[in-house]
Amino acid sequence: MTERTVLVTGGTGGLGGAVTAAFLDAGWRVVVPEREAGTDDGPVRVVADLLTPEGAARAVEVATAEPAAPLRAVVNLVGGYAAGGLVHETPVEEFERMLRLNLRPTYLVTRAALPHLVASGDGAVVCVSARAAVSPFPGASGYVTAKAAVRAFADAVAVEYRQRGVRCNTVLPSVIDTPANRAAQPDADHARWVPPAQIAGVIRFLASPESAPTSGAGIPVYGRA
Repeated sequence: MTERTVLVTGGTGGLGGAVTAAFLDAGWRVVVPEREAGTDDGPVRVVADLLTPEGAARAVEVATAEPAAPLRAVVNLVGGYAAGGLVHETPVEEFERMLRLNLRPTYLVTRAALPHLVASGDGAVVCVSARAAVSPFPGASGYVTAKAAVRAFADAVAVEYRQRGVRCNTVLPSVIDTPANRAAQPDADHARWVPPAQIAGVIRFLASPESAPTSGAGIPVYGRA
């Protein structure tokens, strides 16, 4: 896989670290955008604000800078969660913040990368939605709506670019077993949560040629949760 590059947004997070490691282990050239310069520990790092078109374009520019390893995959991991009250108790600013954090970077980065993926004739986009998008729970209407929108966007990309050689699929985690989630829910049954490395393996498969027949899928990665 040394001739392939993958752009992993959110590559420094709890899931992102595992995804980055999975692609590096498989020999991919991995590009990870960051808000601030980080350590040089394997992936190619680029400072870019993915909430802006300019930042997304900068990340894609670095991801496509190595002719010997063309950009073949984009993994959209940037997102966030915020609990709140019921819908009538949720300020519109908080509702919109969830949309901006979860949907905007996915849209901007995918939009910037698509011409390059089309040119390769063998491109893949993987987005991260959530179980809540198909099985909502109360008190997080902004998050639920945003993750549902991510899945709908991925489905739209799959339909629009299927005939152009670009696939787009979505994974839907339940609760990921990260240190942050353990700290937030110390009394939960952590054995039922999904380890990041297991989800990373699914994401790597969806980005690889082995998943060539698959596009427009929403893959549940719930574990036993």
